[in-house]
Amino acid sequence: MARLFGTDGVRGVANEELTPQLAMQLGMAGAYVLTKEKQHKPTIMVGCDTRISGDMLANALMAGACSVGANAVYVGVLPTPAVAYLTKKYKVDAGVVISASHNPVEFNGIKFFDGEGYKLPDEMEDEIEALIRSDMKGIKFPTGSGVGKVKYRNDAREEYINHAVQSVPVDLSNLKIVVDCAEGASHYTSVEALKELGATVIAIHNNPDGTNINANCGSTHMEELQARVVFEKAQVGLAFDGDADRLLAVDENGTMVDGDQIMAIVGNHMKGKGSLKKNVIVATVMSNLGFTLMGQKQGIEIERTKVGDRYVLERMKEIGASLGGEQSGHVIFLDENTTGDGLLSALHLLQVMVDTGKPLSELSEIMTVLPQALVNAKVPNHKKENYMDYPEIAKAIQKLEEMFNGEGRVLIRPSGTEPKVRVMIEGKDQKVIEEEAKKLADLIQNTML
Repeated sequence: MARLFGTDGVRGVANEELTPQLAMQLGMAGAYVLTKEKQHKPTIMVGCDTRISGDMLANALMAGACSVGANAVYVGVLPTPAVAYLTKKYKVDAGVVISASHNPVEFNGIKFFDGEGYKLPDEMEDEIEALIRSDMKGIKFPTGSGVGKVKYRNDAREEYINHAVQSVPVDLSNLKIVVDCAEGASHYTSVEALKELGATVIAIHNNPDGTNINANCGSTHMEELQARVVFEKAQVGLAFDGDADRLLAVDENGTMVDGDQIMAIVGNHMKGKGSLKKNVIVATVMSNLGFTLMGQKQGIEIERTKVGDRYVLERMKEIGASLGGEQSGHVIFLDENTTGDGLLSALHLLQVMVDTGKPLSELSEIMTVLPQALVNAKVPNHKKENYMDYPEIAKAIQKLEEMFNGEGRVLIRPSGTEPKVRVMIEGKDQKVIEEEAKKLADLIQNTML
């Protein structure tokens, strides 16, 4: 049986794969594992994004937590980084976010944070999963006054906004900014924070109705934002995903600025101010080769990890880094929060624009983005880790690696959150790498179906 936890919690189609029963079991097992060493009645904070299944799953999860004697604090719709930050600030024992991030509305997910606001290590997730598979063997279910209760808080989002603007108190009064909220969790927090700092804000996709999250908007669909920035003659566009833990940007010409470029711009600025600890940025194997070349030129060491912001974070903690992230826009400022934070990323990027007086298009020139082609092969979820078991696929990958050796690279990896194998090729000729990536993805898809 496949592992429940992927790179970002438990994901699936809500009410089909991720059922209320599973949510309740995750609440029981998660509350038990995360708080079993505590000598007091434990408390778990729960927040969600705007998707319609959030209430159903949150209430099931909180019922599970209460059934093992834990209390729950429900903070409602909040960005993932807000729940991570507030879990630590309120000194509760654990945090949970009900979200499927950038995925369509029918999906949802459940991810846990420990009492310090960090995502759980694999071993702890395995312990939670083992309890569920054993049908909660060994857990005692209290009765009477031992049962937990749920408390509801409505002030949490203001506390998160205050934290963000105090962390990066930049004067934005000369900036006109278009913000795409992805009909998601940032629809209030990002807009209010930018206004509080003086920006002229044009907000789009900030009217979530439970069914429109990430629908042709946000960081996975940038076209409308790109056009709107140019139309409004804005200095910058900001795109969040559904749970607002990632950010992509658009310069004044409508050109996209990805996570690698954001880290390059902000990291170089931090280095100049002496706040880039160890002069290192932690990135993943998916980061563009141009990012590594930028590091060499600027005297910044680029550490690479496997894909997933949790692995970036683990490495950052190991080596004492203050900045790390992914090309997809998860950027972690470890001095200010314990997870990828779209709002903090936006404020840091805007701060560089204000401090230097340079347009984003000029700042982006700090790194040259080498052509990259990324094509997804849809495969059965239970087979996605085993693509190298097929001789024809292994042979095709080896042939490609030989073809691009020295002039690019080939990276194949199963998605941590979806039933896909991702094929990424970097090289000098966009047309060639796109053709080769598509050929390989088609082969993987047709062979493994």
